[in-house]
Amino acid sequence: MVLQVLFLMDALSFLLHFSTSKHIISKIPESFSMKSFALSTLAMVVMTSLAMAQQIQPSPGLSSVPSADLSAEPIKPGEIRAENCIVIVINTVNVPAEVDGKLMELKFKEGATVAAGDLMAVIDDSQARLAVELKKAEEKEAEIKALNDVQMRDARNSEKLASAELKAFENLRAEGAIPYWELEKKRLEANRGKLKIELSQQDMDIAKVQYLVKKTEREMAEAELKKRQITAPFGGFIETRIAQLGSWVQAGTPIATLVQLDKLRVQGVINGLRYPEVRRGMPVEVFVSAETDTKKALSFQGTIDFVSSEMDLRHQYRVWVEIENQQQGEDWIVKPGMRAEIIVKPNR
Repeated sequence: MVLQVLFLMDALSFLLHFSTSKHIISKIPESFSMKSFALSTLAMVVMTSLAMAQQIQPSPGLSSVPSADLSAEPIKPGEIRAENCIVIVINTVNVPAEVDGKLMELKFKEGATVAAGDLMAVIDDSQARLAVELKKAEEKEAEIKALNDVQMRDARNSEKLASAELKAFENLRAEGAIPYWELEKKRLEANRGKLKIELSQQDMDIAKVQYLVKKTEREMAEAELKKRQITAPFGGFIETRIAQLGSWVQAGTPIATLVQLDKLRVQGVINGLRYPEVRRGMPVEVFVSAETDTKKALSFQGTIDFVSSEMDLRHQYRVWVEIENQQQGEDWIVKPGMRAEIIVKPNR
């Protein structure tokens, strides 16, 4: 309507100018009255103005009601508003199988929430379990051998006896009761007893090493068994189930898509030429549009966690803030893809 009035005012101004121009009037035939000419011209201008005004009016499909744009909210002097802010995920992963085998169990459903370390799926582990039991038995045997000191005690007793006999033979030799070679024979037996002690100690050391080897083999077998138990690498939301129960999977085959929702990232851009003072660690207030009501926004306090080291072609650099999400029943309040706003408060 405002545009129509403006066009009519322009038309009247044109006619006024037209009617006062002697040069133009002289060109009009005398049989054609000035009044008729003015009315015809006025009608033509009005129709043209109405058509132009009709063309620039919004189409019926577009709403004229102001949208709930977060950027429309006023900010205080000294505050900085980041542009094009959106909520994105920090961690999302296709949880893979680590070994080949048949998928025997699926312990999750799409849309469920799991904690870090929760068992999600099991690949056929019958042979792996038997291997663990075998290595446990071998480890126990090696442990018994490593703790066995019977040979060491026997060697020490033999050495004590040989040393006592040597001392007695030395006394007899001093009295001339035995020949020299008998004394040397006892001396060799005493030395042999000391060597037996050293040999027994060496055998015990070897047994301890063998025990460590068997212990490591048992741990390796348990690690192989653990690979067949697929667990959640972090707490999150099961977005998609990819593998099917009973199917054959290979190492690297994705089982499910897991999205972390307890902590999210709000990312935006800031004009680097206009606001070069923005730094990591500055306090911010983050607003996220609520899913159920776009006219309301959730508020989060935090600090800037990242500032890009270089600007793009539009002289903008990325910034983001990590926020702690909250659960409402079985759902999360903030979700990836929601519109958001980052207000930097340098003077706080």
